[in-house]
Amino acid sequence: MIIIDDTLISDHLLDVKFCCDLVTCKGTCCVQGDAGAPLEDHEFYIIEDNLEEIKPYMNTKGREVVEKNGVFDYDSDGELVTPLVDDKECAFVYFEKGIALCAIEKAWLEKKIDFQKPISCHLYPIRLKYLTDKTALNYHQWTVCKPARIKGDDIGLPLYKYLKVPLIRMFGEEWYRKLEEVAGNR
Repeated sequence: MIIIDDTLISDHLLDVKFCCDLVTCKGTCCVQGDAGAPLEDHEFYIIEDNLEEIKPYMNTKGREVVEKNGVFDYDSDGELVTPLVDDKECAFVYFEKGIALCAIEKAWLEKKIDFQKPISCHLYPIRLKYLTDKTALNYHQWTVCKPARIKGDDIGLPLYKYLKVPLIRMFGEEWYRKLEEVAGNR
């Protein structure tokens, strides 16, 4: 366990090699699981405020779910998550060449909105757990990410380097520099 400021970081972030391989996995993490992607409290407001710009990139069923039920749901622990279509794929998924992609991120890439996507999606396979006075960063190992671990091993890319951009987005550049320093001293 690594402690930086008010975060508790799993050693896996430094030890696991990882690089998404969408051609192989097809974005399965967006279409399987027992709940939608976790949402920070403020994120569903951002999604609601930008929904009209996001909708053109969504599948019909995803749009229907969001129009009927809203842009969030609750998981079994009562936490905010993205809604699902037929208890499977995230309502914000669309498919391109058989690969599940994010309609929110597509709107961002097209410069329609200034919100890239939920931080939980950007940080995946890291999951955040909010404790009383700390935030824990844990690696979520899932069989669907085996191709990412193989590709990461092949190119020697540690998980924390693969996720540099979202880690900086969440915790800032100074925090990331401290993480790099810890990794360099191992």
